[in-house]
Amino acid sequence: MGRRVVIDTEDCVGCETCVELCGDVFAFNEAEEKAEVILPEGGPEDCIEEAMSSCPVECIHWEE
Repeated sequence: MGRRVVIDTEDCVGCETCVELCGDVFAFNEAEEKAEVILPEGGPEDCIEEAMSSCPVECIHWEE
């Protein structure tokens, strides 16, 4: 099994930067007012990496 992208939702501030940069992988959960991963097993890696580096609270990471 490969790595998966995850968001530490407790740390997420709901800025939606990841959603704007990589909408195929991330979505905004209106009820929680936080981002969520909608495609944890894949997606454009460059897009995911950009979302990770752009996150103001660094709550997005890879998990093995």
